[in-house]
Amino acid sequence: MTFAEGPFGTEARIGEFDGRIHPDFDTPEFREALAGLGALCTGPSARVLLDRRNRVAAVDFPVSAVSRIEAVVKEFRASGFKKSKTLVVPGKAVRAWRGAAACLRRGIPTPLPLAYLERRTKGIVAESAFLAVRIEDAREIRDLFRTLPADGLSRLLETLAAFLRDCHDRGILHRDLSDGNILVRTGASGDFELFLIDTNRIRVRRSVPAYLRLRNLVRLGVPPASRDEFLRLYLGRGEGPGFRTARGWYRLNKACYSGFVSFKKKLRLRRLAGRLGIQ
Repeated sequence: MTFAEGPFGTEARIGEFDGRIHPDFDTPEFREALAGLGALCTGPSARVLLDRRNRVAAVDFPVSAVSRIEAVVKEFRASGFKKSKTLVVPGKAVRAWRGAAACLRRGIPTPLPLAYLERRTKGIVAESAFLAVRIEDAREIRDLFRTLPADGLSRLLETLAAFLRDCHDRGILHRDLSDGNILVRTGASGDFELFLIDTNRIRVRRSVPAYLRLRNLVRLGVPPASRDEFLRLYLGRGEGPGFRTARGWYRLNKACYSGFVSFKKKLRLRRLAGRLGIQ
């Protein structure tokens, strides 16, 4: 298995769908299972994990006549302008595949990509999906932010800071670095293992400047009382002019982001109230 630069995976044409398959899993049994892409997330072996803007399900797949693997299937949904954009830009499934490959080339943990498929109509993506190996016993980092005791939270923040600094040092910039897009698995010794998901939002840069690094952290729901500690761990420095400048920039961006989120929520509530005729 290699993730050398360039297109990764075996080209696949399955029915009306085009895509790529991880070479280690490109078997007749796996291809046959992929042929029913439209029903993957609703089949008897599927367990729906999320069904909102996109649909995500855990699905049991055959790899050979004697082996199977549990995968997470993400079906992307788009409409209107976002759908029309795929005339000129890659679809989300392609971007998820490329983002996962970029992470693994650079040693950044992410669930192993298995395949992506997309069907186009008149050049526009009509259906698409990305598949990756399901990480057993992993959960979103938001759960740990809420439940860990103080000593456990400090260890998690130390691991998270090192993980994200490594991502940025290696040119990996996740444009939706939220609590739902970092998975955590706890080992028997209590160590934390982190994984990036939602890889269609990943962009690769030769370098990530300091101002962009700090701005990239603001979506994370680090508890307010622990934010200075987290910044110190990420920056690798203690109190001083450099830290105070970085903290000020981080706080400014955090306030702007929090205000934007609050505005969006109020706007949704107003729209809902208008539809219901209560305002």
